[in-house]
Amino acid sequence: MENKFKRILYGGDYNPNQWPKDVWDEDMRIFKDARINSATINVFSWARIQPAEEVYDFQELDEIVEMLGRENYDIVLATSTAALPAWMVKRYPEVARTDYEGRHHKFGQRHNACPNSPVYQKYAKALAAELAKRYGSNKHIACWHINNEYGGECYCEKCEKAFRVWLRKKYQTLEALNKAWNLEFWGHTIYDWDEVVLPNALSEGLENDKTAFAGISIDYRRFNSDSLLGNYVMERDAVREYDKETPITTNLMGTFKGLDYFKWAKEMDIVSWDNYPSYDTPWSQTAMRHDLMRGLKDQPFMLMEQTPSQQNWQPYNSLKKPGQMRAQSYQTIAHGADTIQFFQLRRSVGGCEKFHGAVIAHVGNEDTRVFREVKQLGAELEKLADTTLGAVNEAEVGIIFDWDNYWALEYTSGPTVDLKYVEQIHQYYKYFYEHNIAVNMIPYDADFSKYKVVVAPVLYMVKEGMQEALEAFVEKGGILVTTYMSGIVDQSDNVHLGGYPGPLGRMAGIWVEEIDALAPEQTNSVVFNDGEEAAGRLVCDIIHLRGAESVGNYGSDFYAGSPAVTRNQYGNGIVYYIGTNMNEDGLGKVMEMAAGDAKVKPAVEIETGLEITCRKKGGHKYYFVINFKDDEIEMPDCFAGCKDMLSGETIRGGEILSKYDVKMICVEERV
Repeated sequence: MENKFKRILYGGDYNPNQWPKDVWDEDMRIFKDARINSATINVFSWARIQPAEEVYDFQELDEIVEMLGRENYDIVLATSTAALPAWMVKRYPEVARTDYEGRHHKFGQRHNACPNSPVYQKYAKALAAELAKRYGSNKHIACWHINNEYGGECYCEKCEKAFRVWLRKKYQTLEALNKAWNLEFWGHTIYDWDEVVLPNALSEGLENDKTAFAGISIDYRRFNSDSLLGNYVMERDAVREYDKETPITTNLMGTFKGLDYFKWAKEMDIVSWDNYPSYDTPWSQTAMRHDLMRGLKDQPFMLMEQTPSQQNWQPYNSLKKPGQMRAQSYQTIAHGADTIQFFQLRRSVGGCEKFHGAVIAHVGNEDTRVFREVKQLGAELEKLADTTLGAVNEAEVGIIFDWDNYWALEYTSGPTVDLKYVEQIHQYYKYFYEHNIAVNMIPYDADFSKYKVVVAPVLYMVKEGMQEALEAFVEKGGILVTTYMSGIVDQSDNVHLGGYPGPLGRMAGIWVEEIDALAPEQTNSVVFNDGEEAAGRLVCDIIHLRGAESVGNYGSDFYAGSPAVTRNQYGNGIVYYIGTNMNEDGLGKVMEMAAGDAKVKPAVEIETGLEITCRKKGGHKYYFVINFKDDEIEMPDCFAGCKDMLSGETIRGGEILSKYDVKMICVEERV
């Protein structure tokens, strides 16, 4: 795979414009000591470089670019369009957003521009073009960074009109629109395109992120994602007019709900994202988000932002413990990153992010624990050079992640408010993570033939072509695992008639008659055929067998003794259907069956509490071994005698890893 960079980019967001110039020289000295080799600049400088409508002032930015170039930095140059300058909102108030409650905003905050505002589009495109014209030929520009963390919605009249245009392109006729949204319900039939209104709190929107008509609300989500993507493409194309080769990206946010990242990734040269786990985020969930970002293009990605220590915007902003930032960074590389970048390089003196961690803290020097850890990591990455750049992560397991399903499942008005899409996906990912079985997070229209196992939890929305693709995968010998709340609706959230799980029923060999909802304090049990039991929560599908065999039955309620988990031979493959949200042991038992049927292999053939991940490049396997547990864990014997690439020392038999210890091992790939 072609490398996007010549070395691992190590640096992050740098805002020298917030500081006097005598600080710049001190920054360069300190950063050099940490082996920092890149800087992301100009992220929020629109007001600085365009102080008035017809005026551009690049003097300071020229000086920053020249300074970084002199120090041989790889520059990630942002376009500054994520926050409007005050003059624009003052002169053109319609450029600001209208929120879900119908309130039109004034100047302030960020992500504050209506994506369908012609004014915003005009000036954002012009600014991107001016930047590219001026700096596009600079050899130190390693990547273009469009906008920043796209997100949010606008419900203004311009968006409403644009939504109607979007709908006409999609549905062509009002008859098709009315059918898709099932507007005969409640007598909401539309007779003119101008009768379509945005689904906010003034119309179809309900409290707690619910809606009276999921069809229109899901389409609005798609429209909003497309609108913001249109802004990105507009700026990207403006840059491409003057710079034909430098990679262009924008920083995504993992499992962020608002944007269909698989669609976005098609327009990006390289995926980048910002990783900010909470103090209690499971390491498996962080790994899953890395795998999702890699899976968007099935290519290595950039870590555009992480904090060297604490964040500032979460309810509880704990410090990263000694060694945690380093271990987290290597986990990122292990799952496909070719860069390690921070927000921020120097801590701001004011504003809401003044307590967000930085390489240089408010004390202003390098005599801090955080800096020493940044320096250690920098020295190790400098030594690795381009060793891992472009290395691939191979997997025999694919887990479907689909934003349409994300939106639709959480809009649905039954059976329980506790169904959360990311939580559901994560519990299945966690099984493979804890067994060191590599996973690719894949879209609904992926090439399933690449995998031995495809897992499709809560595949609530089965869109056109999915049934045929999944059936073909299983018929040819694939193992499919799917669950309750799957196969329920089509792409417009209308139910697939004929019984649940709709298009999945034939290959699953079952029919679900009813779905029971369990309150938080309620449980059922699943009694497996070997006598083992597991707790079931959330929902219980009442299942009838139509060719499938029962793997485990419910233990209580009026449907006691009926199937809870089923297995069906379909062609040369097998479909597992899980009818209730089982505890970890129960879920693990079923996943072990599926993995055994498929003969999927872990990174190493040994049970261990260590995270072990493998990337491949040039006939070599690079193993990353990390201890995220509180307990000390012994290194697997298979690595004894190998050299740790980070320390240069030979790994001893029986060597112990403490929490946050990391080893990196290179072995030749056997042909």
